[in-house]
Amino acid sequence: MDSRDRYPDALRAGALLVVVLGHWVATLPRLVDGRLAGTDHLLAAWDAAGVITWVVQVVPLFVFVSAAVSAPGVARRLDAGQSQLRWWARRALGLARSAVTYLAVLAALALLAMFTGGRLLEAFNTSLTIHLWFLLMLLGVQALLPLAVRADRRFGLGAVVALIVIAAAADLLRAGPRGPADLLELGARVRDSAPGAGWVNMLAVWLLPQQLGIAWKQGRFGGPRAGLALLALGVAWLAAAIASGYPAAMVGVELAGNNMLPPTLALVGVMWLQLGLVLLCESPARRFLGRHRPARVVAVLSALGMPLYLWHKLAELPAAWLGERLGAPIDAGDPGEPGFWLGRLVWITLCALVVAPVMAAVVWFEMRRRRDLEATSGREAVIAGGVALFGGIGAALALGVVPGALVGLAGVAAASWLLRAHPQPSDR
Repeated sequence: MDSRDRYPDALRAGALLVVVLGHWVATLPRLVDGRLAGTDHLLAAWDAAGVITWVVQVVPLFVFVSAAVSAPGVARRLDAGQSQLRWWARRALGLARSAVTYLAVLAALALLAMFTGGRLLEAFNTSLTIHLWFLLMLLGVQALLPLAVRADRRFGLGAVVALIVIAAAADLLRAGPRGPADLLELGARVRDSAPGAGWVNMLAVWLLPQQLGIAWKQGRFGGPRAGLALLALGVAWLAAAIASGYPAAMVGVELAGNNMLPPTLALVGVMWLQLGLVLLCESPARRFLGRHRPARVVAVLSALGMPLYLWHKLAELPAAWLGERLGAPIDAGDPGEPGFWLGRLVWITLCALVVAPVMAAVVWFEMRRRRDLEATSGREAVIAGGVALFGGIGAALALGVVPGALVGLAGVAAASWLLRAHPQPSDR
């Protein structure tokens, strides 16, 4: 009998599905004379869409659940005096091998575009790599998971409070308030200032859901009452943040303000909302997932979750091509104009239709790759592999498909080789 706890699996799979749907909804194809001329973003066309990001910005939830799942294994290795290096190298190797395939396809498309013009590829250039930021953030916080487990053992929820204090101090330093009156406009001052000390929150804010996930797994908080309290805290936190001038949108940089690069205190309010819902839904969800069929569905979604996240943006290319050929209303103007939401539905339907064969091809390919590769335990190789992986993904993220995919592919391929164990002849 399968004794695996499916609730965390369901949360992770659900979070990734929400992100995928949110990305498709946010992409607005723009056609001129029936041909794709570029893409727009929902946040740029509709200010009120910022509130929707409170629902679709579920990356904190994914980090929270991943930490809860991984923390017991990390704790056992700490108790046994084992190195955590190979554990992280194994995680990094898995992501590197998947990213190599994705970037190789993008690089092939970039080379093809050099000879064919690449009109569609140009329209989606940065859109096809922007979502890779999540891999960098996830690998970064997971590298610090052993420290987070130690912090939970020593300080309990005090470690959570410490991260909140650090995040608040970073925003205060960034805002530079000169008196109590300026605190009422903290968000506006943060929004209008240079990042400066705010870069500290690239660690503090993203480590917060990880620390909370460990504490939840240790039973330091839980239950529907705590869920209601966290929901109330989230609503009050976000209301205060928006009133002080923080942007409403929890994604985007140039689109609707900046709560993400670096993260701000406003983003923490979304974390409270998500944790509150996790606790409120826990008991009924576990009962539902105790049935055989839902458990099987969750198992499949969990297995496909990360590949779907990695490849779902690529589905926008064939969806745009198909929309052109069919004359479908994928460009329905802006919110408030007739047919806009019908156009969104058509666009999402096309993306969902074309992502199915993409996923089938990815699964077919991955099933035929060697799956028994061991990660190296050599410190120098892991450090070099980590640097190559972060550098490669960072290049693709910053430069887009052209030339980012070509540069990124070299870095991620090097990381895949460095992170892999290479037995010597005497070891065989």
